[in-house]
Amino acid sequence: MVAVDESTRVLVVEDEESYRQALSSGLGREGFVVEVAADGAEGLRLFTDNPPDIVLLDMLMPGMHGIEVCRRMRRLAPVPIVMVTAVDSEFDVVLGLELGAAGYVTKPFRLRELVARMQAILRRVSPPEVPSLTADTDQPEPVRDPADDPDDEERPDVAFGSVVVDFARREVTVEGRQTHLSRREFDLLSVLLSPVGRLRTRDELIDLLWPGRYLSDSRTLDTHIHRLRAKLEPDPADPGYIVTVRGVGFRVDPDGYRPAQHPERAPSRPVPLEQAGSPGEPGGPG
Repeated sequence: MVAVDESTRVLVVEDEESYRQALSSGLGREGFVVEVAADGAEGLRLFTDNPPDIVLLDMLMPGMHGIEVCRRMRRLAPVPIVMVTAVDSEFDVVLGLELGAAGYVTKPFRLRELVARMQAILRRVSPPEVPSLTADTDQPEPVRDPADDPDDEERPDVAFGSVVVDFARREVTVEGRQTHLSRREFDLLSVLLSPVGRLRTRDELIDLLWPGRYLSDSRTLDTHIHRLRAKLEPDPADPGYIVTVRGVGFRVDPDGYRPAQHPERAPSRPVPLEQAGSPGEPGGPG
């Protein structure tokens, strides 16, 4: 995780007192200088008086809606805004991103995930720094990999259609048979399933999976999406599970293939991992 400059200022605009207190305390411990506002009007006043480095903006607030606050802030200064939503409303998310928001998180969220997202956004809007070299290997310092998250060992299995994902073992079965995913493919699937149905923007996926790489385009991401579809979808040419939201990003639709609509490609019932067929290799380096 990249260290936060002690002068990095974040403005939290949130009407729920419990979230304001938790974010103020948690982000303060992470090294941010935190200002809080209880509604959109107060947030705009603080933003106008002294624009912060980044904004956490709740979408559903009494009075002025977060979308309108976002619109006005973007007119005042090019400060990155992270939308905070209580429900995964695709309409609000897409509208906010079209207005210039840098990303979004959905309540409830883990502080570690939020801080990582904020740092990725701050890296993207700041000039890239030349990576430091270690004395022993003369190689760039390693970047923390999403696959190394210890919480994966405690995540429950996720099943959609004929696909079952075992996070603890980093294994995937399709129609009861184990399917090999590279390490990066599994990481991408893991992010898309955190949680199932959440819209992930292209920039967000690149920041999480290739942090600090400053990819010049998204072809690397598209290649991995294509490979996942080829391995998981009943019909990769007409994907139903890994859905593209045009101009924004991707999400997993667990009901992407409905037997009534697509009887010829209706997936079979998922088979628990312990009853799966011949074992294959868990996701390795990719």
